[in-house]
Amino acid sequence: MKVGIIVAMDKELRQLKQLFDGIDVMVQKCGIGKVNAALGTQRMINEFHPDVIISSGCAGGNGEEINVQDVVVSSELAYHDVYCGSAIDNSTKYGQVQGMPASFEPEPWLLQKALNLNCGVKVHAGLIVTGDWFVDSREKMREIVGHFPNAKAVDMESCAIAQTCYINKVPFISFRVISDIPLRDTDASQYHDFWNTMAEHSFAVTKSFVESIMAE
Repeated sequence: MKVGIIVAMDKELRQLKQLFDGIDVMVQKCGIGKVNAALGTQRMINEFHPDVIISSGCAGGNGEEINVQDVVVSSELAYHDVYCGSAIDNSTKYGQVQGMPASFEPEPWLLQKALNLNCGVKVHAGLIVTGDWFVDSREKMREIVGHFPNAKAVDMESCAIAQTCYINKVPFISFRVISDIPLRDTDASQYHDFWNTMAEHSFAVTKSFVESIMAE
């Protein structure tokens, strides 16, 4: 099985590349934001032809049960900054690109594999919402949660990767390490402390997941 892993930033790339040296695992950086994520995903599909694509990286967390260094695995993905208006039959939802699903879901077997992991890190299945906005204020997070109260993580790439995989019929899943909780943090200090002190061991879930699916 060929596995492709996409990250947004150099610091994520460095940490994940240290974990993988198998010829059937490719780790690539796409850059920050939805357009970079979609372009990077299409390039990986065209050049590497993976059987599965994983989005890995950090995200802001939401919910009383979510804490820094927990991992959210995508049971569903949507955009928090897309609004296409209402279709004639009022079927288009906030966050939905017309002509696309209102949200994207991973293959059930991938999600089940993720939830069966035992690697010493707390893993939550839930909705990840994506938009071109670094959430560094409570006000912005409240706005997002107002549209998506069930969101457990907010990032800038995962849904764009999911949409590209959906179009190309490539199985996809996202693992997001929680770097900060915007509703509990007023100046993004949690995010910066995360990279300074805690990120070193934070991608163990992605490594364990890849090992489990490659053992199939």
